[in-house]
Amino acid sequence: MKTSTTLFLLLTAISLVSCNDAKLEKNITMYADTWDHIVNDGNIDLINNSNFTEDITLVMSPQNIVGIDGFKDYYQNFLTGFSDIKFTVVQVFGQGDNIVKHWNFKGNHTGDFFGIPATGNSVDIDGVTLVKMKDGKIAQEEDFMDNMVFMQQLGLLPNLENTTLINSIYEAFGKGDIPAVLEMMDKNIVWNESTSSSYSDGNPYKGPDAVLNGVFKRLGEDNEYFKLENIKLSPLGNDQVLAILNYDGKFKKTGEAYKTTVVHLWTLKNEKITTFQQYIGLGKQ
Repeated sequence: MKTSTTLFLLLTAISLVSCNDAKLEKNITMYADTWDHIVNDGNIDLINNSNFTEDITLVMSPQNIVGIDGFKDYYQNFLTGFSDIKFTVVQVFGQGDNIVKHWNFKGNHTGDFFGIPATGNSVDIDGVTLVKMKDGKIAQEEDFMDNMVFMQQLGLLPNLENTTLINSIYEAFGKGDIPAVLEMMDKNIVWNESTSSSYSDGNPYKGPDAVLNGVFKRLGEDNEYFKLENIKLSPLGNDQVLAILNYDGKFKKTGEAYKTTVVHLWTLKNEKITTFQQYIGLGKQ
């Protein structure tokens, strides 16, 4: 009798585990497929009472969003604000009615996003969502992501990585490693010399080769030496970096040495220089 009871309990436990696993697998499949179609296919109408509970809750500060209409309006901002969207569920797992989703979102900010006008910037951000399911429907979500990085990618906050990149450009230039400088430029870079510079005759220089031939080679031909000194960098929003520095050089033709203060405004996109604007103070070039 004891053996029969033990066997019965064991089989019951195995059956329950199997049922729970099947339920979890079904929840995960439903969840991943639903968000794939909502974001990648732009099918916002899938946020409905067939896939979500009537009181679907997005946990956030300072106030939760509750209900299908509010939840739908919130995520409509992503579909309106971004084009070329690619939403990937990197990994998803769970226990019972609880699911954890690791995701990646890519897109181009080409539309209004929560009142933020289009910047044209690309975003590539990872995040995690904690999910609660109820009766096979999505009942609650809570997103976690690095909002500072997201804002930096949108160009709304200074990006310190841009400052590092610009600093590396100055270091490469100082070493005479012009190929490294050119490598950091976007293929469609637009480069403008100050109107008081003798090299402004080619403005705007378009593309790295134009900058090489119209500016860098002429600097080498015209100067006995040319150095950049006292470089101070300030990160700005909109993926821009401001540099204040000194030119220290000597003309070959006249033998005249010169020093001047200049300002450089750099704009970046996807870790490449897209535009450059030079402003020259008192002095000569």
